[in-house]
Amino acid sequence: MKFLITGGGTGGHIYPALSIANEIKERYKNSDILYVGTKEGLESELVPKEGFKFETIRVEGLPRKLSKESIVSSVKLIHGIFDSRKIINKFKPDIIIGTGGYVSGPVVYVGSKKKIPSIIHEQNAFPGITNKILSKYVTKIAVSFHESEKYFKYPEKIVFTGNPIRKSIMSVNKEEAFKKLNIDSDVPFILSFGGSGGQKKLNDAMYWVVKKVASHSDVQIMHVTGKRFYSDFAANLKKDGIILKDNIKILPYFFDMPLGLNTANLVITSGGAIAIAELTALGIPSIIIPKSYTAENHQVYNGKAIEKAGAGLLILEKDLTGEKLYESIMKLIKDKNKLYEMSLNSKNIGRTNAASKIVDIVETILK
Repeated sequence: MKFLITGGGTGGHIYPALSIANEIKERYKNSDILYVGTKEGLESELVPKEGFKFETIRVEGLPRKLSKESIVSSVKLIHGIFDSRKIINKFKPDIIIGTGGYVSGPVVYVGSKKKIPSIIHEQNAFPGITNKILSKYVTKIAVSFHESEKYFKYPEKIVFTGNPIRKSIMSVNKEEAFKKLNIDSDVPFILSFGGSGGQKKLNDAMYWVVKKVASHSDVQIMHVTGKRFYSDFAANLKKDGIILKDNIKILPYFFDMPLGLNTANLVITSGGAIAIAELTALGIPSIIIPKSYTAENHQVYNGKAIEKAGAGLLILEKDLTGEKLYESIMKLIKDKNKLYEMSLNSKNIGRTNAASKIVDIVETILK
């Protein structure tokens, strides 16, 4: 059986695709899997490392306004359609699975015109433009938030699956994780990160919080600045004469996120779909601070879904201050009943078997 998987640009599109690919590999022992992305996208680094065959097409996102760039992008889209047709004709997939990002557009579209069954997976509460366009052509639409369903015109195609997550998230030994991270399990631990690249507004607010609690011993904080922001954060601490004790850790990047998530009492993050999927799978309360510059403002919709479910708080960047974030953190960690209630609500909307459910859909289509 031949499976063509496509999706790229950011980790939010790539990691679900890889989770689905690994589930297919486990279930179909003789499967032939090809991943199609772009040469410039993050997928060109991540996919080969996972051991999957990888081919590229020429395509880039279309600008929102008409310009010289939009003409160049339109020409590349035509190239992308040509490249996709060439790859599909050669590989002859039995099914195509797209997880979003502009690279999936021409691949899924060409496949549909060749009558090849297809699935798209939407990670966010507000669908991306590529998936909204492709929804007309595909066999099934897998969604991760019920809130996204109203934006698709073909309700009969929709299946709620949740977001595929890394299996390593669910298999952590918590006792060992506390030891490895040097975290005291009896003291509230807050993990803060603004996505893989960091978030300036969150860093500014967390700097105020860190200054406020630098002399405290009744709270533990790990804040991940993102590599591009770390030197400025560290320089400001030095300039202000702030000496951090062992209970506060500032890192440019955090490679042991599965350990951090499994030990945190509260997580502060920007609202990326995959981060939210992992938080809710583990039942972790959160404070969501969406980046204001993401496509279609999708992180705000993700954060609203979390707040509506009672699983976390939503603070918009325009309303964010260090003082407000500090007060929100302290109010939550001092109210154990509220934190427990949020944890239950988080767990209630979490999904741990999304990749399996998506491959169940694949099986149904291929019968």
